[in-house]
Amino acid sequence: MLPSTHRFAASSLVALLLLVFSHVLLTKIGAQESGSAPASGNQIGEHASQAQGQFGNHAEHTLVFMTDFGLQDDSVAICKAVMLRIDPALRIMDITHQVTPFSIIDGARYLAGTAPYYGPGTVFVAVIDPGVGSSRKAIVAKSKLDQYFVLPDNGLLTMIEDRDGIAEAREITNPQWMIGSNLSSTFHGRDIFSPVGARLARGEDWRQVGPVVQKLVRLKLTPARMEAGGLSGEIIASDGPFGNLITNIDGDLFSKLGYGIGDNVQLTISGRPYRIQFVRAFSDVPLGKPLLYIDSRGHLAIAVNQGNAQSVLHVALPSPVLFKKKTVAGSRLPVYRGGADGMGRHQLRDTAVLKMVYAGNGLAVVW
Repeated sequence: MLPSTHRFAASSLVALLLLVFSHVLLTKIGAQESGSAPASGNQIGEHASQAQGQFGNHAEHTLVFMTDFGLQDDSVAICKAVMLRIDPALRIMDITHQVTPFSIIDGARYLAGTAPYYGPGTVFVAVIDPGVGSSRKAIVAKSKLDQYFVLPDNGLLTMIEDRDGIAEAREITNPQWMIGSNLSSTFHGRDIFSPVGARLARGEDWRQVGPVVQKLVRLKLTPARMEAGGLSGEIIASDGPFGNLITNIDGDLFSKLGYGIGDNVQLTISGRPYRIQFVRAFSDVPLGKPLLYIDSRGHLAIAVNQGNAQSVLHVALPSPVLFKKKTVAGSRLPVYRGGADGMGRHQLRDTAVLKMVYAGNGLAVVW
Protein backbone atom coordinates (compact mmCIF):
# COMPACT_ATOMS: atom_id res chain seq x y z
CA MET A 1 0.00 0.00 0.00
CA LEU A 2 1.22 3.49 -0.90
CA PRO A 3 2.01 5.87 1.92
CA SER A 4 -0.73 8.45 2.58
CA THR A 5 1.30 11.29 1.04
CA HIS A 6 1.72 9.33 -2.17
CA ARG A 7 -2.00 8.43 -2.26
CA PHE A 8 -2.87 12.13 -1.90
CA ALA A 9 -0.53 13.12 -4.73
CA ALA A 10 -1.90 10.41 -7.00
CA SER A 11 -5.52 11.38 -6.36
CA SER A 12 -4.69 15.05 -7.01
CA LEU A 13 -3.06 14.14 -10.32
CA VAL A 14 -6.11 12.10 -11.36
CA ALA A 15 -8.43 15.02 -10.48
CA LEU A 16 -6.31 17.44 -12.52
CA LEU A 17 -6.32 15.14 -15.55
CA LEU A 18 -10.11 14.76 -15.33
CA LEU A 19 -10.50 18.56 -15.20
CA VAL A 20 -8.32 19.07 -18.30
CA PHE A 21 -10.15 16.29 -20.17
CA SER A 22 -13.55 17.82 -19.33
CA HIS A 23 -12.46 21.26 -20.55
CA VAL A 24 -11.21 19.86 -23.88
CA LEU A 25 -14.41 17.83 -24.35
CA LEU A 26 -16.69 20.81 -23.65
CA THR A 27 -14.70 22.99 -26.04
CA LYS A 28 -15.09 20.44 -28.84
CA ILE A 29 -18.82 20.07 -28.16
CA GLY A 30 -19.31 23.85 -28.27
CA ALA A 31 -17.39 24.08 -31.53
CA GLN A 32 -19.48 21.28 -33.08
CA GLU A 33 -22.74 22.96 -31.98
CA SER A 34 -21.68 26.24 -33.57
CA GLY A 35 -20.56 24.47 -36.72
CA SER A 36 -16.98 25.67 -36.52
CA ALA A 37 -13.70 25.23 -34.71
CA PRO A 38 -12.78 27.59 -31.88
CA ALA A 39 -12.12 31.03 -33.42
CA SER A 40 -8.78 32.75 -33.40
CA GLY A 41 -8.53 36.48 -32.77
CA ASN A 42 -8.53 37.19 -36.51
CA GLN A 43 -11.49 34.88 -37.09
CA ILE A 44 -13.48 36.67 -34.39
CA GLY A 45 -12.89 39.95 -36.20
CA GLU A 46 -13.98 38.40 -39.50
CA HIS A 47 -17.17 36.99 -37.96
CA ALA A 48 -17.97 40.40 -36.44
CA SER A 49 -17.56 42.04 -39.85
CA GLN A 50 -19.86 39.48 -41.48
CA ALA A 51 -22.47 40.07 -38.78
CA GLN A 52 -22.57 43.79 -39.60
CA GLY A 53 -25.13 43.13 -42.30
CA GLN A 54 -25.28 43.07 -46.07
CA PHE A 55 -26.42 46.67 -46.39
CA GLY A 56 -23.37 48.39 -44.94
CA ASN A 57 -20.48 48.10 -42.58
CA HIS A 58 -22.64 48.46 -39.47
CA ALA A 59 -21.18 48.48 -35.98
CA GLU A 60 -23.69 45.88 -34.91
CA HIS A 61 -26.52 47.17 -32.70
CA THR A 62 -24.66 50.35 -31.67
CA LEU A 63 -26.47 53.69 -31.68
CA VAL A 64 -25.04 56.98 -30.39
CA PHE A 65 -27.72 59.39 -29.14
CA MET A 66 -27.71 63.15 -28.55
CA THR A 67 -30.49 65.69 -27.91
CA ASP A 68 -31.23 69.02 -26.26
CA PHE A 69 -34.19 67.47 -24.40
CA GLY A 70 -32.57 67.63 -20.97
CA LEU A 71 -33.24 65.05 -18.26
CA GLN A 72 -36.11 66.66 -16.36
CA ASP A 73 -38.88 64.78 -18.15
CA ASP A 74 -39.48 61.48 -19.94
CA SER A 75 -38.55 62.49 -23.49
CA VAL A 76 -35.18 60.69 -23.61
CA ALA A 77 -36.60 57.59 -21.93
CA ILE A 78 -39.46 57.42 -24.44
CA CYS A 79 -37.07 57.67 -27.40
CA LYS A 80 -34.93 54.87 -25.99
CA ALA A 81 -38.03 52.72 -25.41
CA VAL A 82 -38.99 53.13 -29.07
CA MET A 83 -35.49 52.12 -30.12
CA LEU A 84 -35.42 49.05 -27.88
CA ARG A 85 -38.86 47.86 -29.02
CA ILE A 86 -37.43 47.71 -32.54
CA ASP A 87 -34.05 46.24 -31.58
CA PRO A 88 -33.89 44.71 -28.07
CA ALA A 89 -30.17 44.00 -28.56
CA LEU A 90 -29.40 47.67 -29.21
CA ARG A 91 -26.55 49.36 -27.31
CA ILE A 92 -27.43 53.04 -26.85
CA MET A 93 -24.49 55.32 -26.10
CA ASP A 94 -25.30 58.86 -24.97
CA ILE A 95 -23.23 61.85 -26.07
CA THR A 96 -25.34 64.27 -24.03
CA HIS A 97 -28.95 65.32 -23.67
CA GLN A 98 -28.03 68.74 -22.34
CA VAL A 99 -27.01 70.51 -25.52
CA THR A 100 -27.81 74.20 -25.13
CA PRO A 101 -31.50 74.31 -26.16
CA PHE A 102 -31.94 75.12 -29.87
CA SER A 103 -28.13 75.49 -30.36
CA ILE A 104 -27.43 73.77 -33.65
CA ILE A 105 -23.79 74.87 -33.58
CA ASP A 106 -23.23 73.24 -30.17
CA GLY A 107 -24.86 70.06 -31.43
CA ALA A 108 -22.69 70.13 -34.56
CA ARG A 109 -19.60 70.62 -32.42
CA TYR A 110 -20.38 67.71 -30.07
CA LEU A 111 -21.30 65.43 -32.98
CA ALA A 112 -18.06 66.19 -34.82
CA GLY A 113 -16.07 65.81 -31.61
CA THR A 114 -17.51 62.39 -30.78
CA ALA A 115 -17.73 60.69 -34.18
CA PRO A 116 -13.98 59.96 -34.58
CA TYR A 117 -14.06 57.76 -31.47
CA TYR A 118 -16.55 55.36 -33.08
CA GLY A 119 -15.90 53.05 -35.99
CA PRO A 120 -17.40 52.60 -39.45
CA GLY A 121 -21.06 51.61 -39.47
CA THR A 122 -21.95 53.41 -36.23
CA VAL A 123 -25.38 55.06 -36.26
CA PHE A 124 -25.74 58.52 -34.72
CA VAL A 125 -29.14 59.98 -33.83
CA ALA A 126 -29.01 63.72 -33.11
CA VAL A 127 -32.11 65.72 -32.25
CA ILE A 128 -31.47 69.44 -31.87
CA ASP A 129 -34.48 70.52 -33.84
CA PRO A 130 -35.86 74.05 -33.34
CA GLY A 131 -37.66 73.71 -36.69
CA VAL A 132 -39.56 70.54 -35.78
CA GLY A 133 -42.91 70.35 -37.55
CA SER A 134 -41.87 72.83 -40.24
CA SER A 135 -40.82 72.16 -43.84
CA ARG A 136 -37.29 71.17 -42.79
CA LYS A 137 -36.34 67.67 -43.86
CA ALA A 138 -35.66 64.67 -41.65
CA ILE A 139 -32.70 62.84 -43.19
CA VAL A 140 -30.22 59.98 -42.99
CA ALA A 141 -26.72 60.82 -44.21
CA LYS A 142 -23.83 58.44 -44.78
CA SER A 143 -20.37 59.92 -44.35
CA LYS A 144 -17.38 58.95 -46.45
CA LEU A 145 -16.13 57.14 -43.32
CA ASP A 146 -19.22 54.88 -43.49
CA GLN A 147 -20.95 56.33 -40.44
CA TYR A 148 -24.70 57.05 -40.48
CA PHE A 149 -26.37 60.18 -39.13
CA VAL A 150 -30.11 60.39 -38.46
CA LEU A 151 -31.12 63.98 -37.80
CA PRO A 152 -32.92 67.09 -39.03
CA ASP A 153 -31.43 68.79 -42.07
CA ASN A 154 -30.64 72.06 -40.29
CA GLY A 155 -26.84 72.32 -40.28
CA LEU A 156 -26.01 69.71 -37.64
CA LEU A 157 -23.83 67.91 -40.20
CA THR A 158 -21.80 70.94 -41.28
CA MET A 159 -18.62 70.09 -39.34
CA ILE A 160 -18.89 66.37 -40.18
CA GLU A 161 -19.28 67.26 -43.86
CA ASP A 162 -16.28 69.60 -43.81
CA ARG A 163 -13.98 67.08 -42.13
CA ASP A 164 -15.18 63.62 -43.20
CA GLY A 165 -17.29 64.31 -46.29
CA ILE A 166 -20.82 63.08 -47.02
CA ALA A 167 -21.18 60.19 -49.47
CA GLU A 168 -24.96 60.42 -49.76
CA ALA A 169 -28.02 61.70 -47.92
CA ARG A 170 -31.67 60.66 -48.11
CA GLU A 171 -34.86 62.23 -46.86
CA ILE A 172 -36.92 60.10 -44.47
CA THR A 173 -40.31 59.72 -46.17
CA ASN A 174 -41.05 56.00 -45.85
CA PRO A 175 -43.89 55.70 -43.28
CA GLN A 176 -42.97 52.06 -42.59
CA TRP A 177 -39.80 53.30 -40.90
CA MET A 178 -41.74 55.66 -38.62
CA ILE A 179 -44.03 55.20 -35.63
CA GLY A 180 -47.55 54.97 -37.04
CA SER A 181 -49.19 57.36 -39.48
CA ASN A 182 -50.39 59.95 -36.95
CA LEU A 183 -47.05 61.69 -36.42
CA SER A 184 -46.66 64.34 -33.77
CA SER A 185 -45.73 67.77 -35.12
CA THR A 186 -43.50 68.42 -32.08
CA PHE A 187 -41.84 65.09 -31.22
CA HIS A 188 -40.02 63.77 -34.27
CA GLY A 189 -37.35 62.45 -31.93
CA ARG A 190 -39.82 59.77 -30.91
CA ASP A 191 -41.79 59.27 -34.12
CA ILE A 192 -39.10 59.52 -36.82
CA PHE A 193 -35.49 59.72 -35.68
CA SER A 194 -35.60 57.00 -32.98
CA PRO A 195 -37.25 54.26 -35.07
CA VAL A 196 -35.13 55.02 -38.12
CA GLY A 197 -31.94 54.96 -36.06
CA ALA A 198 -32.86 51.62 -34.48
CA ARG A 199 -33.64 50.05 -37.85
CA LEU A 200 -30.31 51.17 -39.25
CA ALA A 201 -28.43 49.89 -36.19
CA ARG A 202 -29.90 46.42 -36.62
CA GLY A 203 -28.71 46.37 -40.23
CA GLU A 204 -31.67 47.32 -42.42
CA ASP A 205 -31.06 48.91 -45.82
CA TRP A 206 -30.79 52.64 -45.24
CA ARG A 207 -31.65 53.34 -48.88
CA GLN A 208 -35.24 52.38 -48.10
CA VAL A 209 -35.87 55.51 -46.03
CA GLY A 210 -36.61 57.75 -49.00
CA PRO A 211 -35.23 59.76 -51.93
CA VAL A 212 -31.75 61.21 -52.28
CA VAL A 213 -31.15 64.74 -50.98
CA GLN A 214 -28.93 66.67 -53.35
CA LYS A 215 -27.79 69.48 -51.03
CA LEU A 216 -27.72 69.74 -47.25
CA VAL A 217 -28.44 72.80 -45.15
CA ARG A 218 -25.22 74.26 -43.74
CA LEU A 219 -24.34 76.50 -40.84
CA LYS A 220 -22.79 79.83 -41.80
CA LEU A 221 -19.45 79.42 -40.07
CA THR A 222 -16.79 82.10 -40.27
CA PRO A 223 -13.46 80.34 -40.92
CA ALA A 224 -10.33 81.40 -39.09
CA ARG A 225 -7.91 83.22 -41.37
CA MET A 226 -4.62 85.05 -41.39
CA GLU A 227 -4.85 88.80 -41.98
CA ALA A 228 -2.39 91.66 -42.07
CA GLY A 229 -3.10 92.39 -38.42
CA GLY A 230 -2.95 88.80 -37.21
CA LEU A 231 -5.17 85.75 -36.95
CA SER A 232 -8.93 86.32 -36.88
CA GLY A 233 -11.56 83.84 -35.79
CA GLU A 234 -14.55 83.41 -33.53
CA ILE A 235 -15.26 82.31 -30.00
CA ILE A 236 -17.93 79.78 -30.87
CA ALA A 237 -18.73 78.07 -27.57
CA SER A 238 -18.33 77.89 -23.83
CA ASP A 239 -16.95 74.61 -22.53
CA GLY A 240 -19.57 73.15 -20.21
CA PRO A 241 -19.82 74.34 -16.59
CA PHE A 242 -16.28 75.72 -16.51
CA GLY A 243 -16.90 78.64 -18.87
CA ASN A 244 -13.77 78.06 -20.96
CA LEU A 245 -14.03 79.94 -24.25
CA ILE A 246 -13.55 77.74 -27.33
CA THR A 247 -12.43 79.29 -30.60
CA ASN A 248 -12.59 77.98 -34.16
CA ILE A 249 -8.81 78.35 -34.44
CA ASP A 250 -6.71 75.20 -34.39
CA GLY A 251 -3.34 75.02 -32.70
CA ASP A 252 -1.36 74.60 -35.91
CA LEU A 253 -2.73 77.81 -37.35
CA PHE A 254 -2.09 79.70 -34.11
CA SER A 255 1.54 78.53 -34.10
CA LYS A 256 2.15 80.58 -37.26
CA LEU A 257 1.90 83.75 -35.16
CA GLY A 258 5.24 82.88 -33.56
CA TYR A 259 4.18 82.59 -29.91
CA GLY A 260 5.72 79.99 -27.61
CA ILE A 261 4.78 78.60 -24.22
CA GLY A 262 5.06 81.34 -21.62
CA ASP A 263 4.59 84.19 -24.10
CA ASN A 264 2.27 87.10 -23.50
CA VAL A 265 -0.31 87.03 -26.32
CA GLN A 266 -2.01 90.20 -27.51
CA LEU A 267 -5.62 89.75 -28.59
CA THR A 268 -8.95 91.48 -28.90
CA ILE A 269 -12.40 90.02 -28.17
CA SER A 270 -15.20 92.01 -29.82
CA GLY A 271 -12.70 94.86 -30.10
CA ARG A 272 -11.67 94.84 -26.41
CA PRO A 273 -7.88 94.41 -25.95
CA TYR A 274 -6.31 91.81 -23.66
CA ARG A 275 -2.92 90.27 -22.97
CA ILE A 276 -3.07 86.69 -21.80
CA GLN A 277 -0.31 84.17 -21.18
CA PHE A 278 -0.04 81.13 -23.45
CA VAL A 279 0.57 78.01 -21.31
CA ARG A 280 0.18 74.24 -21.40
CA ALA A 281 -2.01 73.64 -18.34
CA PHE A 282 -4.44 75.53 -16.12
CA SER A 283 -2.11 75.32 -13.11
CA ASP A 284 0.62 77.19 -14.99
CA VAL A 285 -0.98 80.46 -13.85
CA PRO A 286 -2.12 81.52 -10.35
CA LEU A 287 -5.68 80.83 -9.22
CA GLY A 288 -8.17 83.23 -10.75
CA LYS A 289 -5.81 84.33 -13.54
CA PRO A 290 -6.57 83.95 -17.26
CA LEU A 291 -4.68 81.71 -19.64
CA LEU A 292 -4.55 80.80 -23.29
CA TYR A 293 -4.08 77.13 -24.17
CA ILE A 294 -4.68 74.43 -26.79
CA ASP A 295 -7.61 72.30 -25.64
CA SER A 296 -7.93 68.51 -25.85
CA ARG A 297 -9.50 68.75 -29.31
CA GLY A 298 -6.69 70.87 -30.70
CA HIS A 299 -8.43 74.25 -30.64
CA LEU A 300 -7.21 77.50 -29.13
CA ALA A 301 -9.13 78.32 -25.96
CA ILE A 302 -9.23 80.85 -23.14
CA ALA A 303 -9.77 79.88 -19.51
CA VAL A 304 -9.42 81.20 -15.97
CA ASN A 305 -7.64 78.88 -13.55
CA GLN A 306 -10.46 77.50 -11.38
CA GLY A 307 -12.73 80.26 -12.63
CA ASN A 308 -15.21 80.99 -15.41
CA ALA A 309 -13.67 82.85 -18.35
CA GLN A 310 -17.01 83.64 -19.97
CA SER A 311 -18.21 85.40 -16.82
CA VAL A 312 -14.91 87.12 -16.06
CA LEU A 313 -14.50 88.47 -19.59
CA HIS A 314 -18.25 89.08 -20.15
CA VAL A 315 -18.19 87.32 -23.53
CA ALA A 316 -21.36 86.76 -25.55
CA LEU A 317 -21.46 83.87 -28.03
CA PRO A 318 -20.38 84.00 -30.75
CA SER A 319 -17.79 86.77 -30.53
CA PRO A 320 -15.06 87.79 -32.99
CA VAL A 321 -11.50 87.37 -31.77
CA LEU A 322 -8.23 88.63 -33.22
CA PHE A 323 -4.78 87.39 -32.16
CA LYS A 324 -2.01 89.78 -33.09
CA LYS A 325 1.32 88.58 -34.44
CA LYS A 326 4.21 88.34 -32.00
CA THR A 327 6.21 91.57 -32.13
CA VAL A 328 8.67 91.42 -29.19
CA ALA A 329 11.07 88.49 -29.35
CA GLY A 330 11.61 86.78 -26.04
CA SER A 331 8.93 88.70 -24.10
CA ARG A 332 7.81 86.03 -21.67
CA LEU A 333 5.74 85.90 -18.54
CA PRO A 334 6.47 83.92 -15.39
CA VAL A 335 4.85 80.50 -15.34
CA TYR A 336 3.21 79.83 -12.01
CA ARG A 337 4.25 76.61 -10.24
CA GLY A 338 1.76 76.31 -7.43
CA GLY A 339 3.28 78.61 -4.83
CA ALA A 340 5.20 81.78 -4.08
CA ASP A 341 8.34 82.49 -2.13
CA GLY A 342 8.48 84.64 1.01
CA MET A 343 8.70 87.81 -1.10
CA GLY A 344 5.55 86.92 -3.01
CA ARG A 345 7.39 86.50 -6.30
CA HIS A 346 6.28 83.59 -8.49
CA GLN A 347 8.87 81.18 -9.82
CA LEU A 348 10.06 82.02 -13.33
CA ARG A 349 10.46 79.62 -16.20
CA ASP A 350 12.49 82.19 -18.15
CA THR A 351 15.17 84.05 -16.17
CA ALA A 352 15.15 86.82 -18.78
CA VAL A 353 11.81 88.09 -17.48
CA LEU A 354 12.32 91.44 -15.77
CA LYS A 355 9.04 92.38 -14.16
CA MET A 356 5.37 91.45 -14.31
CA VAL A 357 2.43 93.18 -12.67
CA TYR A 358 -1.12 91.86 -12.88
CA ALA A 359 -3.90 94.44 -13.02
CA GLY A 360 -7.52 93.75 -12.22
CA ASN A 361 -8.23 90.19 -13.29
CA GLY A 362 -4.72 89.72 -14.60
CA LEU A 363 -5.58 90.91 -18.09
CA ALA A 364 -2.98 93.70 -18.29
CA VAL A 365 0.77 93.31 -18.10
CA VAL A 366 3.27 96.08 -17.40
CA TRP A 367 6.98 95.63 -18.15
